Amino acid sequence: MPRAVTETPVPAAAPQPPRKRWTRAECAVLDAAGLFDQERVELIDGELISQMGKKRPHVNAATLLLGWLIRVFGERFVNSHAPIDVAPEDNPMNEPVPDMIVLKRSYSGFHSATPQPADLQLVVEVADSTLTFDLTVKAALYARAGIVEYWLLDVSSRRLIVHRDRQDWRYRSIVAFGEDESAAPLAAPDSPFRVAEAFWD
Repeated sequence: MPRAVTETPVPAAAPQPPRKRWTRAECAVLDAAGLFDQERVELIDGELISQMGKKRPHVNAATLLLGWLIRVFGERFVNSHAPIDVAPEDNPMNEPVPDMIVLKRSYSGFHSATPQPADLQLVVEVADSTLTFDLTVKAALYARAGIVEYWLLDVSSRRLIVHRDRQDWRYRSIVAFGEDESAAPLAAPDSPFRVAEAFWD
């Protein structure tokens, strides 16, 4: 006699449908055709990651931190949502777009070239729902690229996680600064950022 199925049986190692992995060259063709006009995406490990739909606390914190970076480094050295190159072995399948970057020289020197890891003093991501992804996948990508300092502003926990001391393709120093604490970038050691400045309520 037939019986109702209340749970869908899933094998222990359920096969996954094949997924298309994209390259930067393919994404450039799609972009030129206008397919990304309505949505901002970044390419990570061959997958297109949407950067849309950020919540208001994320937007507010990113705006405040961006303003601080511009005051410290100058507007000609700070970009928001600009694609960067990573390690040569990662470049074909990756084109991350950090929330902010601080350049070693004015962005006027990058008319058509994408900034290389050696051009960067600091890379910043602002995370709420993407925290685990940014702490693992993004951190590993930036470490392999040789980016000297990576800041991750954790909006939900109101803290700043600072990654430094890249060795053996990873960051060996990862320190979380709470809302009542301050951290200064390696490139501006006399300019501490108070984490609470990103969370004005």
